[in-house]
Amino acid sequence: MEAILERCAGLDVHQETVVACVLYGELDRKPKQEIRTFSTTTKGLLALYDWLNNWECTHVAMESTGVYWKPVWNILEEQFTLILANARRIKNVPGRKTDVADAAWIAQLLRSGLITPSFVPPSEIRNMRDLTRYRRKLLRDATAEKNRIHKILQDANLKLTTYISDIFGVSGRALLESVINGEVLNADEVKEKVKTSLKNKVPELLEALDGRMRKHHRMMLGLHLDHLSYVEKQLEKVESEIDRLLEPYLELVELLNTIPGIQKDASAVILAEIGNDMSCFGGDPQLAAWAGLSPGNNESAGKKKSSKIAKGNKSLKAVLCQAAWAASKSKGTRLASFFYRIQKRRGQKKATIATAHLILRMIYRMLKDKIPYREAGWDYLTSSTSSVEYWIKKIEAQGFTVKVESTEAS
Repeated sequence: MEAILERCAGLDVHQETVVACVLYGELDRKPKQEIRTFSTTTKGLLALYDWLNNWECTHVAMESTGVYWKPVWNILEEQFTLILANARRIKNVPGRKTDVADAAWIAQLLRSGLITPSFVPPSEIRNMRDLTRYRRKLLRDATAEKNRIHKILQDANLKLTTYISDIFGVSGRALLESVINGEVLNADEVKEKVKTSLKNKVPELLEALDGRMRKHHRMMLGLHLDHLSYVEKQLEKVESEIDRLLEPYLELVELLNTIPGIQKDASAVILAEIGNDMSCFGGDPQLAAWAGLSPGNNESAGKKKSSKIAKGNKSLKAVLCQAAWAASKSKGTRLASFFYRIQKRRGQKKATIATAHLILRMIYRMLKDKIPYREAGWDYLTSSTSSVEYWIKKIEAQGFTVKVESTEAS
């Protein structure tokens, strides 16, 4: 392997220790190596920083399980050019395996420029990523608590959901609090607690509140409602912090919001997952492959096998699939036309993934060139030559001969 770095280091990171291997020497000769093990405490990582600095390393590559690389990265990122390696792509040949051998192998690959770096965004983007992912978890928790409350109400035969579309609004919560407190409500009291058009449904609400509510039901409703209120307060804090971190990127958020199906929340997730610097990716095909939205490519002996997509970035894939589904409902747009064109041939799931793939490639170009989305319309393929050729082949396949003449000539 041809060397391109004179001084570099490979790190095999574990929970308790980091094994470091430094390779140094002239490029046309066999390098010398130094190996040392450090603790992953802050004191140990600072000692690693000084040790690498003393050896005048310029590039450091690391491989780890889970998130053990993060504290190492945080301490070394200001001084060295860091590369986070994908463990699947740097596997050594089968045989004897030790931490020292792993560190030496990583350093050797780095010296020859054979490690593809994983995408690690700046600290501000990483902070936003933590918040957007936590927001998604909190939303799932809130939905789970609401579903549990619905189940308790049905178990107690309280049919509030028959007459109140959202029992977690102002009126619904007021009635739930009364039920939890064991209050016996009359028509006037119910009318005071509900708002707007629900005041016209007081007799129905009184009948809906006449159930078989036990003490156990009241206790469970109280627990679920308290937890829901706590989760909603946490969501407010997370939302405000996300808004603060988004302030430097409001221009990019406005660009992304021009795409049908994407709003502010989705824009925040997209920026948190891919960042604002598209030079980190080789191009839109590479970005789509990294996200796990590119079609699989598995061919052997001329036979194509499974073409399912890779795992990729789950958070990014989820929000893009939601955006694709929302875009399919937009009338007269190119994305909706693309979705239904794929759906009639391949089905709804594949159409969703294909539309998410298209949206991501659009996002890459928009963020790279700082241009807004330009709508091509539902019939964007109607006037293209490829469309004409498509229909000619379709008609000829039925046994007809097609002669095409331009109307402009006449």
